[in-house]
Amino acid sequence: MTLPSEPFWERKTLAELSEAEWESLCDGCGRCCLNKLEDEDTGEIFFTQAACHLLDIQRCRCTQYARRQSLVPTCLSLRDDFHQFHWLPSTCAYRLCSEGKPLPGWHPLVSGQSESVHEAGISVRHIAISETEIDDLEDYVMSSFSHFP
Repeated sequence: MTLPSEPFWERKTLAELSEAEWESLCDGCGRCCLNKLEDEDTGEIFFTQAACHLLDIQRCRCTQYARRQSLVPTCLSLRDDFHQFHWLPSTCAYRLCSEGKPLPGWHPLVSGQSESVHEAGISVRHIAISETEIDDLEDYVMSSFSHFP
């Protein structure tokens, strides 16, 4: 028996991924957990530095992952909502795979190192603040991901 030469994310569609494969695509950057605002006229998405209160900012992981959707009704299940990928950061593996693009070298599946996403400066570890610590979300809008490479 020969093993496939391409990694699973290059030879399978997102719909074909097993649960374990799906979960392993998450690079752990935490960007999807940042609050976003949408311009009602243009549909443009603006990311803020304010992270969901369930995000452990240092680990860039949800503290209540299994229950997140019942605790935060606006939290989307990407597995059920492929058409929502447009609001994901351009670096997100789910978005990249859906667009037929390769994973970057800092992605843990490529680098083999879980910390590579943080070392590359991609994660929210050093820029996010909990939404519980702010009053006006609009004060924390980032003009771009200029805080990130």
